[in-house]
Amino acid sequence: MSIPEKRKSPRIAFDRGFDAWIMSIDGTWRLSCKMRDASAEGARLVPSSIEKLKEKEFFLLLSSTGLAYRRCELAWINGEEIGVKFLQVKR
Repeated sequence: MSIPEKRKSPRIAFDRGFDAWIMSIDGTWRLSCKMRDASAEGARLVPSSIEKLKEKEFFLLLSSTGLAYRRCELAWINGEEIGVKFLQVKR
């Protein structure tokens, strides 16, 4: 018997992981990471270090130049993996 999916949006998995970066809101630090999967609401990441993730909010940079990014908040930590929730822009 399988566990039913509770997520609102389907997740897209990346077999080898997608190279991305986590950057603090003020831009003082940046970490490399692998995105394992993503949906419209969030993503599962494997950062190069979890020690800097004491901040609740940060940016997930999807390009090396920083032109594609999402503002995130830390949802969970499980060993080397973290879950992030994408924050919506208030208009």
